[in-house]
Amino acid sequence: MRISAPMEINFVKMHGLGNDFLVIDGADVDAVAAHAAMLAHRRYGVGCDQILLIVDDVDCDVGLVIFNRDGSVAEACGNGARCVAELVLRRLGKARVSINTAGGVLAAWRDGGGIAVNMGVPRFGWDEIPLSRDVATDALDLHEVLPLAMAVNVGNPHCVFVVDDAEAVAVAELGRGVENHPLFPQKTNVEFISVLGENRVRMRVWERGVGITEACGSGAVAAAVVAHRRGLTGARVEVELDGGALEIDWRDEGVIMVGAVAEVFSGRVVLAGEAL
Repeated sequence: MRISAPMEINFVKMHGLGNDFLVIDGADVDAVAAHAAMLAHRRYGVGCDQILLIVDDVDCDVGLVIFNRDGSVAEACGNGARCVAELVLRRLGKARVSINTAGGVLAAWRDGGGIAVNMGVPRFGWDEIPLSRDVATDALDLHEVLPLAMAVNVGNPHCVFVVDDAEAVAVAELGRGVENHPLFPQKTNVEFISVLGENRVRMRVWERGVGITEACGSGAVAAAVVAHRRGLTGARVEVELDGGALEIDWRDEGVIMVGAVAEVFSGRVVLAGEAL
């Protein structure tokens, strides 16, 4: 897409445990989509893991369109939803807000010093994740050096490996391969987790369309769900990421994630000419 006249876009830079975002309110979806990879680029743009575009929604307080660093569209983003919730809660002065995403409607609220979001009920069916064929989603044999994985959809697809030591995993090499495995027609996020103690796990992540990130909210939810399903933890789990910890609580009504968010700075960018 080429913009014939310069277009100014205001943004807020935010992060959840180092998982960083450009939050843009009310801009043209097509213009942002065409320039998403440029805006997210850490040398040629502002730089971020994802771009979060707040849009009007008839059923919820706001809608949310999510672009990965490579310009692809993501269905859900847990830390991103918490950052957007912080802004919308402040703007509307409400105790609870609803956010409509491609992965489903998310409810969010303040919880102590952090922001909580209900990421919904996990899905485990091969066609819900989705996978390219009907296989057991709790025992995926994807790589000769890795143990069997479990796949789960928590608004977007995830593939979780339980390993002896998450710190020792070659996340970039293995994550890239699993993300693009033919079993995942929409690609997948990839998590490597190891047990630290009672109801505590360590997680490192390769995000679909982004790469290694400091944190991943939906990934932490997927990690906690898998840890509980494997019998390694209870339903309430602390997930330690590179950027800090998230509290995950799997309840009947969905999986609740609680953690800190931060506003870094606000700015304005001018879009003009060809996108990257």
